[in-house]
Amino acid sequence: MPTDTSRPRAVPLVALPPGSRARILTVTNGGHGVRMRLLQMGLTPGAVVEIVENYGRGPILVRVRGAVIALGRGLAEKVLVEPV
Repeated sequence: MPTDTSRPRAVPLVALPPGSRARILTVTNGGHGVRMRLLQMGLTPGAVVEIVENYGRGPILVRVRGAVIALGRGLAEKVLVEPV
């Protein structure tokens, strides 16, 4: 069965290992408040992020637009990204 390579492979931000980079695609299962909070932190569709720390529990540290921010795992689970 052929695979469709034209569509990006979306994974939650929280699933990426430290050192990996990804482009933000969208925010899922988040209300208006969640979306606005992420936008204000610079996590907008098309932005490239780098995972600084992700130990599998607790918050993850993400570098976006030159700033390092801490995201709770629940919030990071709602951000879908495409690894680059």
